[in-house]
Amino acid sequence: MIPIRDVNPTTRTSWITLALIAANVVVFLLWQPTLGANSETRTFFFFYCHALVPWEITHQTSLAEGGAAARDAIEADLGPQLGPGVGADLQQELQQRCPEKDVNLSIPVSMFLHGGWLHIAGNMLFLWIFGNNVEDRLKRPLFIAFYFLGGLAATALQLAFGPNSSIPNVGASGAIAAVLGAYLVLFPRARVYTIVFFFFITAIELPAVTVLGFWFVLQLFSGGPPPRRCPCPAGPRSRAGSARPPGEGRRGTGGRVACLPPPPRRRSPW
Repeated sequence: MIPIRDVNPTTRTSWITLALIAANVVVFLLWQPTLGANSETRTFFFFYCHALVPWEITHQTSLAEGGAAARDAIEADLGPQLGPGVGADLQQELQQRCPEKDVNLSIPVSMFLHGGWLHIAGNMLFLWIFGNNVEDRLKRPLFIAFYFLGGLAATALQLAFGPNSSIPNVGASGAIAAVLGAYLVLFPRARVYTIVFFFFITAIELPAVTVLGFWFVLQLFSGGPPPRRCPCPAGPRSRAGSARPPGEGRRGTGGRVACLPPPPRRRSPW
């Protein structure tokens, strides 16, 4: 199901909600390497350099500067796919690409990063439909504080369940989950026009609790299982015997890091 709009008019323009949506879209299109050649490989390194990595927060140092402990964490997560030595390869690459990463700054930054077109489209659609009413009720200063506190709470929960993960976490799902939870509390009887796909496509009016419950279930399943594994991209063979995408590997590190590991884990709201 895809929500179109809720039957719940606001009393003022929701400038904070609009600004948050604009910021997420600008980051996705203009800062993340979403477009252009080799975007998958460039995005992989971009997330390691800018997104929240649980291991880095737990140990208060980056994977690039974490020494043997960081290499072991990378090996544990990526070794089964890429083979022994990937920890040293990736660490060396990160030392050259982002040696001075601010690991604490990566917490708020990750709230504006997204793993793909469907990821950002879904998050921004729900933020637009439901965030304006919450902003209208809470007022702007409280709403923006509530939004970021929701994201921080989701980060804390993510760290509690996987403190030693070396997989980047991205997405605004935690902050948006807080907004949707507030919507259910503030407007329990609201209804939402929704496109439903069930043998045929139709638009019907559903209770907000049904639509938002569906979103929470989707987030639970998208955040729960391990990240999807991606095959190595085609490209010339490196001396290490791994496929290397064109234009990558100029720094001379091992070829295994060019064989893309899984995309970043989408941040769960739980």
